[in-house]
Amino acid sequence: MADSRRIPIRKTIALVAHDNKKAEMVEWAIYNKISLAKHDLIATGTAGALMEQELDRPVKKVLSGPLGGDQQIGAMIAEGKIDILIFFWDPMEAQPHDSDVKALLRLGVAWNILLACDRATADFIATSPLMQDEYETILPDYSTYLKRRLK
Repeated sequence: MADSRRIPIRKTIALVAHDNKKAEMVEWAIYNKISLAKHDLIATGTAGALMEQELDRPVKKVLSGPLGGDQQIGAMIAEGKIDILIFFWDPMEAQPHDSDVKALLRLGVAWNILLACDRATADFIATSPLMQDEYETILPDYSTYLKRRLK
């Protein structure tokens, strides 16, 4: 039987935005302010401070992405502490911490969490009727992978 994880009614949403996407992330958060008010928010560095100010509510802040914030969010995903990742990154801009970006995206997919990298997808997630209830998500079975790695 596959393992699963219960996503509660009050979800934990991680908000990450690269430099060129911070204004877009703030605009998105203001647009979805009513929906976001029902959930706990975690954000990296400057994006968290901006959103806390604009949303007039507390946002748990971790380090700036290049200083380890992306990795902190990734660790929380692996620990099952993040339900949704909204990650606005700029596909046209090289990132000095590109390996951290890829690792964060990989962890989101590996642990089957909701993941939006653009405003349209983030809007659909924020306004989905599923946001109003608990949700049971199936966790991937990595036992075969782990057994191969241990040989």
